[in-house]
Amino acid sequence: MDKIQTQKLRLGVNIDHVATIRNARGGLHPDPVEAARLAARAGADGITAHLREDRRHISDRDIERLMQDIDLPLNLEMAATGEMLAIALRHRPHACCLVPEKREELTTEGGLDVASGHNHLKPFVRELVAAGIRVSMFIDPEPAQADAARSIGAQVVEFHTGTWCEAVIEGDQALVKAELARLSRAVSHAAGLGLEVHAGHGLSYDSVKPVAAMAEIVELNIGHFLVGEAIFCGLEASIRQMRALMDEARAQQTATAGAPG
Repeated sequence: MDKIQTQKLRLGVNIDHVATIRNARGGLHPDPVEAARLAARAGADGITAHLREDRRHISDRDIERLMQDIDLPLNLEMAATGEMLAIALRHRPHACCLVPEKREELTTEGGLDVASGHNHLKPFVRELVAAGIRVSMFIDPEPAQADAARSIGAQVVEFHTGTWCEAVIEGDQALVKAELARLSRAVSHAAGLGLEVHAGHGLSYDSVKPVAAMAEIVELNIGHFLVGEAIFCGLEASIRQMRALMDEARAQQTATAGAPG
């Protein structure tokens, strides 16, 4: 059995919305860095944090403390701006994921248009890679966007799973089937280009398993659902449940791939 069918699927836990709750009243509680510690205990493989231009959740101090206090790799989500580049180069996290960002949006709406933004994005990728930082592009599940990401030197693509998750919530089975096939095609294409493939956005207990079963995906980044579920069962419990569903899906995929035809 080849390596891609047996490797563990990594879970990156996004702690942004722990900071959202903290910032709703100010002060220090709840602490996103403590959330990162809990995530590590619960089986997370990495921590994701999005430092936005307007600092609506994660703060500069949060990034400093995450780099100082957390042993897990930090994936810094950031817009392609001079300010964010300077911050990334100062802290040198394990990875940076370039994402689209609009002040008026509630959350990230779709993927980065790498194909159209090639000339703007390439210098950012070049500087980050030169600093020893892994660079990911958060993109819609379209082969052309994966091609563009590879052409500017990104090592990783993270496919936006929001449309798939919305289809699951709506319960339109034709749309569910179409979106899963779209995602699967894009994943296979990107892996064939030699890119490391991640996925995330909107994943829940109900939508994660079909995505986790895609053998070419090596990491899922999940945050809002886990923080919301933590209200009812605690953060460690919500992460452990997600980890269990991911592992179950990957084990089923491996068993199916290794079964006689």
